[in-house]
Amino acid sequence: MKAYVLYDIDDLRYEDTEKPVVKPNEALVRVRAAGICGSDIPRIFRTGTYSYPLIPGHEFSGEVVEAGERVNKELIGKRVAVFPLIPCKVCEPCQREQYELCRSYDYLGSRTNGGFAEYVAVPEWNLMELPDNVSYEQAAMMEPMAVAVHAMRSVCSGGDMDTGTVAVCGLGTIGLLLLMFLREAGISDLLVIGNKEFQRKMTDGFGISEQHFCDSRKEDMQKWLMERTGGCGVNVFFECVGRNETISEGVACTAPNGMVQLVGNPASDICFEKNIYWKILRNQLKVRGSWNSSYTHSDRDDWHYVLDRLKRGRIHPEQYITQCFAFEELCEGLRMMRDKTEEYVKVLVCIE
Repeated sequence: MKAYVLYDIDDLRYEDTEKPVVKPNEALVRVRAAGICGSDIPRIFRTGTYSYPLIPGHEFSGEVVEAGERVNKELIGKRVAVFPLIPCKVCEPCQREQYELCRSYDYLGSRTNGGFAEYVAVPEWNLMELPDNVSYEQAAMMEPMAVAVHAMRSVCSGGDMDTGTVAVCGLGTIGLLLLMFLREAGISDLLVIGNKEFQRKMTDGFGISEQHFCDSRKEDMQKWLMERTGGCGVNVFFECVGRNETISEGVACTAPNGMVQLVGNPASDICFEKNIYWKILRNQLKVRGSWNSSYTHSDRDDWHYVLDRLKRGRIHPEQYITQCFAFEELCEGLRMMRDKTEEYVKVLVCIE
């Protein structure tokens, strides 16, 4: 089969390699669509991965073409999405079915071979069958959608979405998908912070007026948020950037007893100045992290939440697919994202 194999930092090769041999609990998935995650860029070009050689790619969907001896043979021919985290199912979080918090997990595309290949061996447990009206392209976006949903649901208590004024800071893929789900959940009092005209245009479909969008290149975010809330601050601040400055400004702009939900992967060390730490204490703020997404095979997990809304046509993530490359052009997409030569939200690779 053809695959993109990472041999070292900035040494990704498109080559022929052996098709995976499935283990008894695995199925062989023919990849039909794969997303390039923002985390793939440093993994491939700057920081490397856990071991080499490795096939990257953790956002993908496809068709089951082979089943291991302990796998349900009725899966063959089924269209599937793939939860990329492979939990140990032994540690304490796994015993509570909090698999996203597994202490000893494997991961398709970063710790074991992933979706930048024609075929991938996937544990049966990690497969989610797709209804006919959900496309491969939509399904390849289920992983980042579930990450956004996990962050959103982290601020809920028993599913209650009456959260007051909500700010979303950072409009990359996760921030925009989060905005999509907040709107779908009925959150109307939204204030949005980005730093590009392109990002503002991406919010048009959600009724975000210019009065509710702050371009942080032109305006002071903290001053803008406080003006929009009458000096009270927002009730929930989603930080989807991962920078010291925006986290600190988020703390400063959050109302007493409010929540700062940290979503963005850190771009550098995060350090609080003394006055910011005081604000956390004196305003009794909740500062919470969000990691990955829940997948338990229950209708209550994040992946089923996403799938339910996809199959009912309540969300349309395909509006954020800004580029779609042929499989043999994957490196063009990677370089485009690395060098930022074009504006983009979600970049996909499709295999006929």
